[in-house]
Amino acid sequence: MPLATVHPDRPARRTVRGLLPVAGALIAAQLALAGCTTSSGVDRGTTGSVGKPMTSSDFQQQESYWNSRYARDPASKENALNFAAALLRTGNSDQAVAVLQKAAIRYPRDRQVLAAYGKALAADGQLEQALGAVRRAQTPDQPDWRLLSAEGTILDQMGEADAARALYQKALALKPNDPMVLSNLGMSYVLTDQLPQAEQVLRIAVVQPGADSRVRQNLALVVGLQGRFQEAQQIARAELSPQQAEENVAYLQAMLANRAKTAATKTAAAKKPVPAQAQAMPPLPSG
Repeated sequence: MPLATVHPDRPARRTVRGLLPVAGALIAAQLALAGCTTSSGVDRGTTGSVGKPMTSSDFQQQESYWNSRYARDPASKENALNFAAALLRTGNSDQAVAVLQKAAIRYPRDRQVLAAYGKALAADGQLEQALGAVRRAQTPDQPDWRLLSAEGTILDQMGEADAARALYQKALALKPNDPMVLSNLGMSYVLTDQLPQAEQVLRIAVVQPGADSRVRQNLALVVGLQGRFQEAQQIARAELSPQQAEENVAYLQAMLANRAKTAATKTAAAKKPVPAQAQAMPPLPSG
Protein backbone atom coordinates (compact mmCIF):
# COMPACT_ATOMS: atom_id res chain seq x y z
CA MET A 1 0.00 0.00 0.00
CA PRO A 2 1.19 3.52 -0.63
CA LEU A 3 2.28 5.63 2.24
CA ALA A 4 1.03 8.94 0.90
CA THR A 5 -1.73 10.46 2.98
CA VAL A 6 -4.57 12.51 1.56
CA HIS A 7 -5.65 15.17 3.97
CA PRO A 8 -8.64 17.27 2.94
CA ASP A 9 -8.78 20.26 5.32
CA ARG A 10 -5.61 18.75 6.80
CA PRO A 11 -6.89 16.24 9.37
CA ALA A 12 -4.31 14.49 11.51
CA ARG A 13 -2.32 11.85 9.66
CA ARG A 14 -2.61 8.22 10.76
CA THR A 15 -0.80 5.47 8.92
CA VAL A 16 -0.13 1.83 9.54
CA ARG A 17 2.91 0.17 8.03
CA GLY A 18 2.01 -1.11 4.63
CA LEU A 19 -1.68 -0.30 5.05
CA LEU A 20 -3.49 2.93 4.48
CA PRO A 21 -5.63 4.56 7.12
CA VAL A 22 -9.28 4.03 6.24
CA ALA A 23 -11.58 6.94 5.30
CA GLY A 24 -10.10 9.77 3.22
CA ALA A 25 -6.68 8.22 2.93
CA LEU A 26 -8.06 5.33 0.88
CA ILE A 27 -7.83 7.78 -2.00
CA ALA A 28 -4.10 7.95 -1.43
CA ALA A 29 -3.89 4.37 -2.60
CA GLN A 30 -5.36 5.50 -5.87
CA LEU A 31 -3.30 8.64 -6.20
CA ALA A 32 0.00 6.97 -5.51
CA LEU A 33 -0.81 4.26 -8.04
CA ALA A 34 -2.13 6.80 -10.51
CA GLY A 35 1.03 8.79 -10.03
CA CYS A 36 3.32 6.73 -12.22
CA THR A 37 4.83 8.43 -15.20
CA THR A 38 6.07 6.77 -18.34
CA SER A 39 8.65 8.27 -20.58
CA SER A 40 12.27 7.57 -21.19
CA GLY A 41 14.24 7.97 -18.00
CA VAL A 42 11.25 8.35 -15.69
CA ASP A 43 10.80 5.92 -12.84
CA ARG A 44 8.00 3.38 -13.22
CA GLY A 45 8.42 1.95 -9.75
CA THR A 46 4.87 2.81 -8.84
CA THR A 47 3.55 0.11 -11.12
CA GLY A 48 5.94 -2.53 -9.89
CA SER A 49 8.12 -2.76 -12.97
CA VAL A 50 11.06 -3.73 -10.76
CA GLY A 51 11.80 -7.40 -10.30
CA LYS A 52 10.76 -7.63 -6.65
CA PRO A 53 7.77 -6.20 -4.74
CA MET A 54 8.18 -2.58 -3.71
CA THR A 55 8.19 -2.02 0.05
CA SER A 56 8.22 1.03 2.32
CA SER A 57 11.99 0.69 2.61
CA ASP A 58 12.28 0.81 -1.19
CA PHE A 59 10.18 3.97 -1.26
CA GLN A 60 12.39 5.65 1.34
CA GLN A 61 15.50 4.72 -0.64
CA GLN A 62 13.96 6.09 -3.82
CA GLU A 63 13.12 9.37 -2.10
CA SER A 64 16.70 9.74 -0.88
CA TYR A 65 18.10 8.91 -4.31
CA TRP A 66 15.90 11.33 -6.24
CA ASN A 67 16.29 14.01 -3.59
CA SER A 68 20.04 14.08 -4.25
CA ARG A 69 19.49 14.05 -8.02
CA TYR A 70 16.97 16.91 -7.79
CA ALA A 71 19.28 18.95 -5.54
CA ARG A 72 22.02 18.72 -8.16
CA ASP A 73 19.75 19.65 -11.08
CA PRO A 74 16.29 20.98 -10.12
CA ALA A 75 15.62 22.12 -13.69
CA SER A 76 15.60 18.53 -14.95
CA LYS A 77 12.13 17.29 -15.80
CA GLU A 78 13.16 13.72 -15.06
CA ASN A 79 14.48 14.64 -11.62
CA ALA A 80 11.40 16.70 -10.73
CA LEU A 81 8.93 14.01 -11.75
CA ASN A 82 10.73 11.22 -9.98
CA PHE A 83 11.44 13.17 -6.81
CA ALA A 84 7.80 14.25 -6.60
CA ALA A 85 6.59 10.68 -7.17
CA ALA A 86 8.90 9.46 -4.41
CA LEU A 87 7.63 12.18 -2.08
CA LEU A 88 4.04 11.15 -2.72
CA ARG A 89 4.84 7.54 -1.88
CA THR A 90 6.24 8.57 1.50
CA GLY A 91 3.40 10.92 2.41
CA ASN A 92 5.03 14.28 1.65
CA SER A 93 2.36 15.60 -0.68
CA ASP A 94 2.91 19.27 0.17
CA GLN A 95 6.56 19.05 -0.82
CA ALA A 96 5.62 17.17 -3.99
CA VAL A 97 3.26 20.01 -4.93
CA ALA A 98 6.05 22.55 -4.44
CA VAL A 99 8.45 20.56 -6.63
CA LEU A 100 5.91 20.12 -9.42
CA GLN A 101 4.67 23.69 -9.24
CA LYS A 102 8.18 24.80 -10.18
CA ALA A 103 8.32 22.18 -12.92
CA ALA A 104 4.98 23.35 -14.33
CA ILE A 105 6.36 26.88 -14.56
CA ARG A 106 9.40 25.58 -16.46
CA TYR A 107 7.29 23.27 -18.67
CA PRO A 108 3.89 25.03 -18.94
CA ARG A 109 2.61 22.87 -21.84
CA ASP A 110 4.05 19.51 -20.89
CA ARG A 111 1.22 16.98 -20.40
CA GLN A 112 3.32 14.73 -18.24
CA VAL A 113 4.31 17.52 -15.86
CA LEU A 114 0.78 18.91 -15.68
CA ALA A 115 -0.63 15.45 -15.01
CA ALA A 116 1.85 14.83 -12.20
CA TYR A 117 1.12 18.27 -10.77
CA GLY A 118 -2.61 17.52 -10.77
CA LYS A 119 -2.10 14.23 -8.96
CA ALA A 120 0.08 15.89 -6.34
CA LEU A 121 -2.52 18.62 -5.80
CA ALA A 122 -5.16 15.95 -5.27
CA ALA A 123 -2.97 14.11 -2.77
CA ASP A 124 -2.61 17.42 -0.95
CA GLY A 125 -6.39 17.90 -0.78
CA GLN A 126 -6.55 20.69 -3.40
CA LEU A 127 -9.19 18.95 -5.46
CA GLU A 128 -10.57 21.68 -7.72
CA GLN A 129 -7.08 22.78 -8.71
CA ALA A 130 -6.10 19.14 -9.26
CA LEU A 131 -9.07 18.46 -11.50
CA GLY A 132 -8.29 21.52 -13.59
CA ALA A 133 -4.65 20.57 -14.01
CA VAL A 134 -5.40 16.98 -15.06
CA ARG A 135 -8.12 18.01 -17.48
CA ARG A 136 -5.86 20.64 -19.07
CA ALA A 137 -3.25 17.95 -19.61
CA GLN A 138 -5.72 15.64 -21.36
CA THR A 139 -6.39 15.69 -25.11
CA PRO A 140 -9.94 14.49 -25.96
CA ASP A 141 -8.98 13.27 -29.45
CA GLN A 142 -6.12 11.14 -28.04
CA PRO A 143 -6.99 10.44 -24.41
CA ASP A 144 -4.26 9.20 -22.11
CA TRP A 145 -5.39 6.26 -19.95
CA ARG A 146 -3.21 7.41 -17.05
CA LEU A 147 -4.89 10.81 -17.04
CA LEU A 148 -8.32 9.21 -17.19
CA SER A 149 -7.43 7.10 -14.17
CA ALA A 150 -5.98 10.09 -12.33
CA GLU A 151 -9.11 12.14 -13.00
CA GLY A 152 -11.16 9.25 -11.67
CA THR A 153 -9.27 9.25 -8.38
CA ILE A 154 -9.93 12.95 -7.95
CA LEU A 155 -13.64 12.52 -8.68
CA ASP A 156 -13.74 9.65 -6.18
CA GLN A 157 -12.38 11.97 -3.53
CA MET A 158 -15.04 14.52 -4.45
CA GLY A 159 -17.73 11.88 -3.88
CA GLU A 160 -18.56 11.35 -7.58
CA ALA A 161 -18.09 7.59 -7.62
CA ASP A 162 -20.17 6.86 -10.74
CA ALA A 163 -18.29 9.41 -12.84
CA ALA A 164 -14.98 8.12 -11.48
CA ARG A 165 -15.78 4.50 -12.36
CA ALA A 166 -16.82 5.49 -15.87
CA LEU A 167 -13.37 6.99 -16.33
CA TYR A 168 -11.69 3.85 -15.00
CA GLN A 169 -13.63 1.80 -17.53
CA LYS A 170 -12.49 4.12 -20.31
CA ALA A 171 -8.91 3.77 -19.09
CA LEU A 172 -9.23 -0.02 -19.03
CA ALA A 173 -10.55 0.01 -22.58
CA LEU A 174 -7.31 1.73 -23.60
CA LYS A 175 -5.09 -0.31 -21.28
CA PRO A 176 -6.84 -3.63 -20.50
CA ASN A 177 -6.19 -5.21 -17.09
CA ASP A 178 -3.74 -2.54 -15.99
CA PRO A 179 -3.14 -3.19 -12.26
CA MET A 180 -2.98 0.51 -11.46
CA VAL A 181 -6.40 1.23 -12.93
CA LEU A 182 -7.93 -1.93 -11.49
CA SER A 183 -6.63 -1.03 -8.04
CA ASN A 184 -8.12 2.45 -8.36
CA LEU A 185 -11.45 0.90 -9.34
CA GLY A 186 -11.29 -1.50 -6.42
CA MET A 187 -10.56 1.26 -3.93
CA SER A 188 -13.43 3.27 -5.41
CA TYR A 189 -15.76 0.47 -4.29
CA VAL A 190 -14.18 0.57 -0.82
CA LEU A 191 -15.08 4.23 -0.53
CA THR A 192 -18.76 3.41 -1.06
CA ASP A 193 -18.57 0.40 1.29
CA GLN A 194 -19.03 -2.12 -1.52
CA LEU A 195 -16.38 -4.46 -0.16
CA PRO A 196 -17.22 -7.69 -2.07
CA GLN A 197 -17.01 -5.81 -5.38
CA ALA A 198 -13.75 -4.20 -4.24
CA GLU A 199 -12.25 -7.57 -3.36
CA GLN A 200 -13.30 -9.08 -6.70
CA VAL A 201 -11.58 -6.30 -8.65
CA LEU A 202 -8.46 -6.29 -6.48
CA ARG A 203 -8.03 -10.06 -6.82
CA ILE A 204 -7.92 -9.51 -10.57
CA ALA A 205 -5.45 -6.65 -10.11
CA VAL A 206 -2.94 -8.55 -7.95
CA VAL A 207 -2.37 -11.27 -10.55
CA GLN A 208 -1.61 -8.85 -13.37
CA PRO A 209 2.00 -8.32 -14.50
CA GLY A 210 3.37 -5.23 -12.83
CA ALA A 211 1.14 -5.36 -9.73
CA ASP A 212 3.29 -4.13 -6.87
CA SER A 213 3.25 -4.33 -3.10
CA ARG A 214 0.67 -1.61 -2.70
CA VAL A 215 -1.90 -3.39 -4.85
CA ARG A 216 -1.50 -6.50 -2.71
CA GLN A 217 -1.73 -4.48 0.49
CA ASN A 218 -4.92 -2.86 -0.82
CA LEU A 219 -6.32 -6.38 -1.13
CA ALA A 220 -5.19 -7.18 2.42
CA LEU A 221 -6.98 -4.06 3.63
CA VAL A 222 -10.23 -4.98 1.91
CA VAL A 223 -10.12 -8.55 3.21
CA GLY A 224 -9.46 -7.24 6.72
CA LEU A 225 -12.31 -4.75 6.49
CA GLN A 226 -14.63 -7.72 5.96
CA GLY A 227 -13.45 -9.26 9.22
CA ARG A 228 -11.23 -11.99 7.72
CA PHE A 229 -8.20 -10.94 9.72
CA GLN A 230 -6.18 -14.14 9.42
CA GLU A 231 -6.46 -14.10 5.65
CA ALA A 232 -5.55 -10.40 5.58
CA GLN A 233 -2.52 -11.13 7.72
CA GLN A 234 -1.39 -13.88 5.36
CA ILE A 235 -1.61 -11.52 2.38
CA ALA A 236 0.26 -8.80 4.26
CA ARG A 237 2.96 -11.17 5.48
CA ALA A 238 3.99 -11.89 1.90
CA GLU A 239 5.82 -8.54 1.95
CA LEU A 240 5.76 -7.27 5.54
CA SER A 241 7.44 -8.60 8.63
CA PRO A 242 5.21 -10.68 10.94
CA GLN A 243 5.22 -7.81 13.45
CA GLN A 244 4.11 -5.27 10.85
CA ALA A 245 1.38 -7.59 9.57
CA GLU A 246 0.13 -8.15 13.12
CA GLU A 247 0.12 -4.40 13.78
CA ASN A 248 -1.96 -3.86 10.65
CA VAL A 249 -4.48 -6.52 11.66
CA ALA A 250 -4.69 -5.13 15.20
CA TYR A 251 -5.43 -1.70 13.74
CA LEU A 252 -8.15 -3.12 11.49
CA GLN A 253 -9.72 -4.99 14.41
CA ALA A 254 -9.75 -1.88 16.55
CA MET A 255 -11.20 0.19 13.73
CA LEU A 256 -13.97 -2.30 13.00
CA ALA A 257 -14.77 -2.58 16.72
CA ASN A 258 -15.09 1.19 16.90
CA ARG A 259 -17.23 1.14 13.77
CA ALA A 260 -19.55 -1.45 15.33
CA LYS A 261 -19.74 0.55 18.55
CA THR A 262 -20.65 3.70 16.65
CA ALA A 263 -23.33 1.86 14.68
CA ALA A 264 -24.78 0.37 17.88
CA THR A 265 -24.88 3.81 19.49
CA LYS A 266 -26.73 5.24 16.50
CA THR A 267 -29.19 2.33 16.52
CA ALA A 268 -29.87 2.76 20.22
CA ALA A 269 -30.38 6.49 19.76
CA ALA A 270 -32.83 5.87 16.91
CA LYS A 271 -34.86 3.44 19.07
CA LYS A 272 -34.97 5.73 22.09
CA PRO A 273 -38.52 7.07 22.49
CA VAL A 274 -38.88 10.79 22.02
CA PRO A 275 -40.57 12.38 25.06
CA ALA A 276 -44.03 13.67 24.33
CA GLN A 277 -44.20 17.40 24.00
CA ALA A 278 -45.88 19.04 26.98
CA GLN A 279 -49.37 20.25 26.21
CA ALA A 280 -49.81 23.99 26.19
CA MET A 281 -51.73 25.46 29.10
CA PRO A 282 -55.20 26.63 28.08
CA PRO A 283 -55.62 30.38 28.16
CA LEU A 284 -56.97 31.83 31.40
CA PRO A 285 -60.52 33.14 31.19
CA SER A 286 -60.59 36.89 30.85
CA GLY A 287 -62.58 39.23 33.08
